[in-house]
Amino acid sequence: MNKLSKFLREYRLFTFAIIAGLIGLGLQLSGHSTIAKWFISTVALLQAIPLLWGMIQDLRTGHYGIDILAATAIITSVILGEYWAALLVVIMLTGGESLEDYAERRAKTELTELLKHAPVIAHVKKGNKTVDVKVHAVTVGDKLLIKPGEMVPVDAIILDGSASLDESSLTGESLPQLKEKGANILSGAIVIDGALTVRATATAKDSQFEQIIRLVRSASSSHAPFVRLAERYSIPFTITSFAIAGAVWAISGDPIRFLQVIIVATPCPLLLAAPIALVSGMSRASKHGIIVKTGSALERLAEAETIAFDKTGTLTYGKLSVASVKAFHGHSKDTVLASAASLEQNSNHVVASAIVTAAITAKLKFTKAKHVKEISGRGLEAKISNKSVLVGRLSLMQDHNVDMPTGFQTDTDQTAAYVAINNELAGVITFSDEVRVESATTLMSLRKFGIKHILMVTGDNKTIAKKIAKKLSITEVYAEMLPVDKLRTIENVKNRPVVFVGDGINDAPVLTVSDIGIALGAHGSTAASESADLVILQDDISRVAEAVAVAKRTFKIARQSIFIGIGLSFILMAAFATGKFSPLLGAVLQEVVDVVVIFNALRARNGSYTEAN
Repeated sequence: MNKLSKFLREYRLFTFAIIAGLIGLGLQLSGHSTIAKWFISTVALLQAIPLLWGMIQDLRTGHYGIDILAATAIITSVILGEYWAALLVVIMLTGGESLEDYAERRAKTELTELLKHAPVIAHVKKGNKTVDVKVHAVTVGDKLLIKPGEMVPVDAIILDGSASLDESSLTGESLPQLKEKGANILSGAIVIDGALTVRATATAKDSQFEQIIRLVRSASSSHAPFVRLAERYSIPFTITSFAIAGAVWAISGDPIRFLQVIIVATPCPLLLAAPIALVSGMSRASKHGIIVKTGSALERLAEAETIAFDKTGTLTYGKLSVASVKAFHGHSKDTVLASAASLEQNSNHVVASAIVTAAITAKLKFTKAKHVKEISGRGLEAKISNKSVLVGRLSLMQDHNVDMPTGFQTDTDQTAAYVAINNELAGVITFSDEVRVESATTLMSLRKFGIKHILMVTGDNKTIAKKIAKKLSITEVYAEMLPVDKLRTIENVKNRPVVFVGDGINDAPVLTVSDIGIALGAHGSTAASESADLVILQDDISRVAEAVAVAKRTFKIARQSIFIGIGLSFILMAAFATGKFSPLLGAVLQEVVDVVVIFNALRARNGSYTEAN
């Protein structure tokens, strides 16, 4: 009962038309045909008035809709006494609008989750005391304490301490960044290890996290609506229909002949084909874990020419993996990796996880280290079989005066963990963000589906970004980009519509401003999911290709349904131009055309997505 009452509330016009028809039928059968005529005629005219008003508004804005045919059919039917024909047109019009409205009701909600994750409390140091205050009460120059695991409340500069910061929500950079005394840090970053004493350099309002929120809101307000698929065919169909009806009336001199033609030209197939195919396509996509928020988004996706991908967590897993192990001073690579794993096995740091995973994969035996000591922001120190072992950053090796190999040079383009045994460098372990196994095949599928340009737009290091792009045959790479840079890059893309695929908070503004935003929602930020037009629920980028394929197949069927409807309407116009059939029969046959169109459009719910190619 609740679902029924909700349906009746949300689709009032359609419900009203059906109820009015039942009341009119009751009056007709009970012998009150005159009352039935006036009642049904009034209902039909009430529906025609908003159609005419909407048509006038469309003309003022430069749009030419197909509602003029429907309004003409309703008014002419009432004038000529064919009130049941008028009601049938009303029912199909309101039914089509209800279906279209249903598709749009899946629209995105406000980005409340982005605000939920904003910093709320800051620890302000006042003398020897630390006081918790609301983040918006922090002023420039305040001295703050940020503890491990906490989010940086405002943009600041480090006064004391060092720590690794996760800036992935701001820049897309997957690798933790070491920040030491004198370094500037941005609000929204998360302190992984080590406590920091900082001085606020901006208020919460002017800090990076708030800027991202404002970008999302601004981009959202500037998102232009998309024109209905049916409107592309409306002008030629409308002109032709009026021309045929007018010619028949002029030749015969009988206005009923005009109605006989115009009633079968009522554009219900044009109005129904696209929304039904859209809802069917959206249903098909949802079965594959792809949530499409609006029908217009699916239409834009079907016509997309460019797709831009974020790198971290999108083309890659967003997790570190060991790229290489180098050994020095007579140590083997296995010894280097096993020693590092012995120290890192009890740590939950992403670097530690990558080292331990690599050691286990290589089937290395590593013992539990003793006297493990964490050196904040730099690494670990411990004993293994009475040997002193260090694992961490280059600065840790330098602090302990570790003996380095002759001519040793660091690779500044890769994240690395240095391993020292008995105060001499035993080896270097380098890391990379692993490319998703499905990324290459996904990009191949997209190219087959007609996507002409594929870009990488990321906040990551240029060298790393280009290396990953080369693996995936991506030739256009935009790296080291902040959210505002990503936004401008997408705005400047010439081959449109353009799709952006991402998963982080930093992707939220560009997901909103792109023609179509697709968010990987399985492990991505809620803000990204709310900003996007499509959300992929599985942690599987191949669903992007599937989404494109579903969109293309959906609109192939939608166009096919429109042309079937137009073709059958022209056949009926030719038949009814002879004057041998009544307008009521025309309205009934138009309903038959509608049923044919509906069943064809419903095919978008089924079929293999590879048919899109």
